[in-house]
Amino acid sequence: MRRRFDQLDEVWPAGLGKRLGAMVYDGLLVLAIWIGITTAHVAWVRLVLELPPESVGAGLAQVLSLRLALALSAYAFFAFFWTRGGMTLGMQAWRLRVQSDDGYSITWTQSLVRYLVGWVSLAAFGLGYLWILFDGQKRSWTDIASGTRVVVVPKADR
Repeated sequence: MRRRFDQLDEVWPAGLGKRLGAMVYDGLLVLAIWIGITTAHVAWVRLVLELPPESVGAGLAQVLSLRLALALSAYAFFAFFWTRGGMTLGMQAWRLRVQSDDGYSITWTQSLVRYLVGWVSLAAFGLGYLWILFDGQKRSWTDIASGTRVVVVPKADR
């Protein structure tokens, strides 16, 4: 069920600096997840399939299954946080939230579009994220393609 966010009048579009900070933070978290998945994959190949050490990573099936596991785990990480509260752990640290244009949490479809276009944006030498500097609403390619926006949320009152 989609959640309607509050404080919609108190948020503003996130700039490139904050987004990059959150991306670095989340990138380190995804890297840790990938290390665990790669370790489990190698253990599976060695212990369950009983392949010798020199055969680990040699077959096409091994390479594709590991790449698929890494891609799916990264998507699961981002989609889980984006669809629930709109904030990954890195986004929480930088007070960023992804939301639909009408102020609701995003759907799984929107998160898939964000994820896939995010890879395209990075593959284009970061141009999809540098687009924030030229867009009047500070939207990246991921925001435009998925109908979402990343906003800065105000500090909580203490």
